[in-house]
Amino acid sequence: MALRREPTARQLRLATELRRLREAAGFTSRQAAALLGVSPAQITHIESALAGVSETRLRRLASHYACTDGEFIDALVAMATDRTRGWWEKYRGLLPTSFLDLSELDHHGSFRRDVAILYVPGLLQTEAYARAVFSGRVPQLAPEELELRVRHRMARQEIRIPYDVVIHEAALRIRVSDRSASRNQLLRLLELSEAEDITIRVIPFDLDNFGRAASTMTYVGGAVPKLDTVVRDVPHGSAFIDSEAQLSAFRTRFRKVEAVSLDPDRSRDFIHRMAKEV
Repeated sequence: MALRREPTARQLRLATELRRLREAAGFTSRQAAALLGVSPAQITHIESALAGVSETRLRRLASHYACTDGEFIDALVAMATDRTRGWWEKYRGLLPTSFLDLSELDHHGSFRRDVAILYVPGLLQTEAYARAVFSGRVPQLAPEELELRVRHRMARQEIRIPYDVVIHEAALRIRVSDRSASRNQLLRLLELSEAEDITIRVIPFDLDNFGRAASTMTYVGGAVPKLDTVVRDVPHGSAFIDSEAQLSAFRTRFRKVEAVSLDPDRSRDFIHRMAKEV
């Protein structure tokens, strides 16, 4: 079977977890290969996501690695055997891979938590707001590329999983476009805040001792907590963070930011007052 040319973030995560299991068990790649009766190169390809792994081989490896977490193993099997070709595939080759990886992460996520400081999160943006954000990119996007990004962002909003978002007042006040677009964005947030699966909280400027103003983050729940993922923006796309220590730190960070935010009802009132002021 030909090797993958460009593994997805989900395939890379599976590969990473299999490598972690092997290393935790104290096996070398050569020893793991001997257990399966394959070449060491095959293990290297599996652990770099260049090749897939069957359910039978994955469960054999987990057994040899003395992994007894049944839910975790089942989740890995689901990742290994998933053949989903989601709606985002029509953008492959048209948008950077990171856009597709985010879509796939949303699709398989069990919940999502965002902290937004400077911009309204993409999943809550109006089309006009999204277009204004993408229009500010340097170097400037060609018109067709800009429209592709906007269409993709709007399509991502169709995925609905339990969503908790904390938005700083700065993100609500910064006008990425004109006054009308800003007001419509605030009204859209009010509308979405009434949805059963979305909870919006606001952090006002008038808050003492808020030293986490640079804590923009996205936290997406996996099938099991070990497979949670944090997404951070980087200059050329998105970085996916999945080490247990960092996941724990980001869980704590979100709880602290959430604790100092306004409750959902007061947040709605806050956004409503802003919308009337614009």
